[in-house]
Amino acid sequence: MTAQQMRTRFTELFGIDVPIVQGGMQWVGRAELTAAVADAGALGLLTALTQPTPGALAAEIARTRTMTDREFGVNLTILPAINPPPYTEYCKAIVDSGVRIVETAGNLPADIIELLAPHDVKIIHKCTSVRHARKAESLGVTAISIDGFECAGHPGEDDIGGLVLVPRTVESVSIPVIASGGIADARGLVAALALGADAVNMGTRFMCTREAPIHPEIKDAIVAADERATELIFRELRNTARVASNAVSREVVQRLADGARFEDIRELVAGARGRRVYEDGDPDLGIWTVGASQGLVHDIPTVAELVERISREAVDLIADRFAQLVGATDGVRS
Repeated sequence: MTAQQMRTRFTELFGIDVPIVQGGMQWVGRAELTAAVADAGALGLLTALTQPTPGALAAEIARTRTMTDREFGVNLTILPAINPPPYTEYCKAIVDSGVRIVETAGNLPADIIELLAPHDVKIIHKCTSVRHARKAESLGVTAISIDGFECAGHPGEDDIGGLVLVPRTVESVSIPVIASGGIADARGLVAALALGADAVNMGTRFMCTREAPIHPEIKDAIVAADERATELIFRELRNTARVASNAVSREVVQRLADGARFEDIRELVAGARGRRVYEDGDPDLGIWTVGASQGLVHDIPTVAELVERISREAVDLIADRFAQLVGATDGVRS
């Protein structure tokens, strides 16, 4: 099964066939999924901090290379922490392993760019505002991935949806822009391209593929859910995160609204509990990330089937529906 090739600035620059990027998801961005996305002609991303050590990341990169001969990247999320991960060592593992595409998210210290750029690493920076996109461009990143309010994970604190945020970012930077948040099918891809983006990022949609390394019951839960079945937690802490609506996330929302501090809910939001959700298949075990786009997810195909479907339907939308709307004949505007 072969995806329909689509050329944009991003596909040309990153050497992929279709303008689709797989989100770098904690506990999900492992070799099986990343390799399948790469083989399908899109850009697959391993998630660095899913691996407990830089050495483990190097091993996962090597394992991915046994599954695909296509290029892939690594996501490195940089957030404030009491005991921060050894980011310098993770960067060294990436460089030493020969990976030449890195998606950064969260903070973007200049020293991270200084570690990667001399090794011809293309850096995609994921951010949630125009001001942060401009700053990242000034630091020398290769592309911007902009997260609209619909996204899973951290949508920022401005609450700006993709219909506004994507074109605002496109008109504010000169480098390629990836639209992220709320995209799960060909309609989202075509809409993003119409807004000026050069590619789209999908996380939730790739969670519901056969190769995604999460429990089948969690995939089924996403398919069964609608666009309303998420919660925005940590709003009071100015660290908003969109997660699945379940007993735990609803309790977190209520307790924070009642004046609780982070220390009071720390055990509820522990990452180890979220990991068990994906491993054990119980959606109420902890906090786990999913976007509003779950309302558009209705099946669990292989990655190859999904990418082929999206690219084919996107080309059909552009060639047929749009042509009809402007009164074209045989694909040529009258």
